[in-house]
Amino acid sequence: VQLQASGGGLVQAGGSLSLSCVASGNIRSYYMGWFRQAPGKEREFVAHISWSDAITYRDSVKGRFHISRDNSKNTVYLQMNSLKPEDTAVYYCAATLQSAIWNPSSYEHWGQGTLVTVSS
Repeated sequence: VQLQASGGGLVQAGGSLSLSCVASGNIRSYYMGWFRQAPGKEREFVAHISWSDAITYRDSVKGRFHISRDNSKNTVYLQMNSLKPEDTAVYYCAATLQSAIWNPSSYEHWGQGTLVTVSS
């Protein structure tokens, strides 16, 4: 499955952005994740939604970010609210058939990334 992420941009601190990840095929059986990578840092887990809609977030985004999926549209979303400058990164969506959550290497399919910049 090929993934296409979009929705990034420049926003002031406290603002919101909504990211989308459209897949080329049926994602019904996939575990879907969002990761991010800031300049000079390793890629890190942000959020995950299983095929059964079980959701996991990294602690720093809990209460601010919301992940969802629409299997009929082969799309996963990441609604980001109350954005902070430390959320600045390239955001990637990823898909796996494994029950993986945290480890990027467990995901077989990756989108190209979309840049989110939060100004202070």
